[in-house]
Amino acid sequence: MGTAAAGHASAWRFVAALLAGAGLQVGVNYANDYFDGIRGVDTTERLGPPRLTSGGFASARAVGIAALAAVGVAGLAGLALALATTLWLVPLGAVAMLALGLYSGGPRPYAALGLGELMVFVFFGLMATAGTAYVQTERVPAAAWWASVPIGLLAVAILVANNLRDIPTDERAGKRTLAVRLGDGRTRALFRVLVVAAFASLAGGVLVGIADARAGLSQWALLALGSWLLAIRPMESVGKAEGRELIPVLTGTALLQIGFAGLLALGLWIAGATSS
Repeated sequence: MGTAAAGHASAWRFVAALLAGAGLQVGVNYANDYFDGIRGVDTTERLGPPRLTSGGFASARAVGIAALAAVGVAGLAGLALALATTLWLVPLGAVAMLALGLYSGGPRPYAALGLGELMVFVFFGLMATAGTAYVQTERVPAAAWWASVPIGLLAVAILVANNLRDIPTDERAGKRTLAVRLGDGRTRALFRVLVVAAFASLAGGVLVGIADARAGLSQWALLALGSWLLAIRPMESVGKAEGRELIPVLTGTALLQIGFAGLLALGLWIAGATSS
């Protein structure tokens, strides 16, 4: 998404950004598995997909090492990009790694403070998309900022779907996620608001682009509206699904984000090709 918004693609920078993003994503999932496993947050009562640590599929030490290995890959890729662009990326990367570790780790994990959704929006929406655009052209065009908003909102929707399913077990474990704080009904409403807001922000970017092409999104970005077909089932299911029935809402939202991003990236590439 970030590369498409940049309008220019350096192959090695694309791969490095992909490794950095994937490394952080994999790392935070392994770290979450590790910390929730050793703290007893994940138990046999958990309704989601099996966890490595709590399920006994791997030792806590092995999961911790896997988390560090994933973060190491991300760090090396990020360092290469920093050396090729600006060293200011180094402290930004350090902040991202710190946020990764403190999500479920540390003395006061911020996931248990109801701040997980905000951090996901910042790091897997704004920073991931705008940051990728920057390492391609060493600037962040308006299209990258606009694109980062719906990507971030859909990433948050994935987390909300996950935490909605885990409200009963998280509450018993004392993990007060945003979903636990809001309660079942309001969390379901939040999920729908996030999905609708993602599409609305896209439309807003296009409207700004009509007024000023340099400040908004091309009308080709509206191709992403076609991904609404992928939103229908999760939007319907989230209203009534319970327990394990919420897992398809989680996976469906992930597919929605992929479809949305793919169509939006395609639209931005077409816009760049037709304007050059």
